[in-house]
Amino acid sequence: MVKRIKLFDPSIDSKEQNVVQSILQSHFWASGSGVGKVKKFEESFKNYIGSKNCIAVNNGSSALNLALSLQDIKNKEVIVPSLTFVSTVNAIKQNGGIPIFIDIDPVTLCIDVSKIEKLISKKTCAILPVHFGGIPCDLDPIKSICKDLKLVLVEDAAHAAGSVYQKKRIGSHGNLVCFSFHPVKNLAMPTGGLISINQKDHKKIHKILESRRWCGISNRHNGTYDIDEPGWNYYMNEFSAGIGLVQLSKLDKMNKVRLKIAKRYDKEINLEQKMMLSTNCSYHLYWILVKNREKFRKNMAEINIETGIHYRPVHTMSYYKTKSSLSETEKVGKHIVSIPIHPNLSNNDVSRIIKSVNSFS
Repeated sequence: MVKRIKLFDPSIDSKEQNVVQSILQSHFWASGSGVGKVKKFEESFKNYIGSKNCIAVNNGSSALNLALSLQDIKNKEVIVPSLTFVSTVNAIKQNGGIPIFIDIDPVTLCIDVSKIEKLISKKTCAILPVHFGGIPCDLDPIKSICKDLKLVLVEDAAHAAGSVYQKKRIGSHGNLVCFSFHPVKNLAMPTGGLISINQKDHKKIHKILESRRWCGISNRHNGTYDIDEPGWNYYMNEFSAGIGLVQLSKLDKMNKVRLKIAKRYDKEINLEQKMMLSTNCSYHLYWILVKNREKFRKNMAEINIETGIHYRPVHTMSYYKTKSSLSETEKVGKHIVSIPIHPNLSNNDVSRIIKSVNSFS
């Protein structure tokens, strides 16, 4: 039988296995107070991306929800691309905000910066760009708009661990930057997420988020504590943090492998519409546009090559359906396919993928 090539596959070795065994034997597996390996991971990731502060949570969705909980967005508008995972938009709704969908740049599939100002109204309070596939958004003009109009910049960097913009790693630019460490991500954990904080009052914000990620618990001392406000059960566990520390130590190396594969795809895949080549991209995924997606994916599945769809545009889903005219988003949403681009692929795997894409597209 022909080897199955997975769309996503975490890259692990004995180091991850050893740290899991060590944590098991320690009998200290989790704490809402965020001590132990969780605190060490926060500090290590902060240093890696060059941010002022970081708070670790249990997944990327929690990170987005917590970040937006810091803003008063109830009945206010947040500008957000529709080509994203639903969690990005759900976090706006869960905090009482109104998502205003914006079209994408057809080359990067990130937010189309030229369309932002037309969507700004008296109700606009924040902009939430998504670093799609790991390609960094053009942040400078977005930051300028936010500064001029006193808007909050919250970034969805779920795909962008290790990506770079203007010689600085993603996570060091916006007010609040949200990461996901789901097992399919470049930095993989059983479950995990993080918010990087770059505001002047980052220590105060960190303290607030520490409480909110642990059911609102504050002023904990000698087994007693207080609740100043309700919170969530969003804290990261020790297993995730321990694995995350190992993954972080080899993230750049793993991302270089992804870039090497992207270079082959860029050179050898005979399609005009495919993901751009950029040394600043983490390549969480690699997208192509095909004419007949259903047929293409069926053909790839028959020869044991997994593919995916990232994503169905959120504004076309039942709950979020709007009359918004997002021509580029809708075109991409009908034809986009993700193909494997992870460090576990052999050269033969990559050659097989390229040959199959060229044959079936």
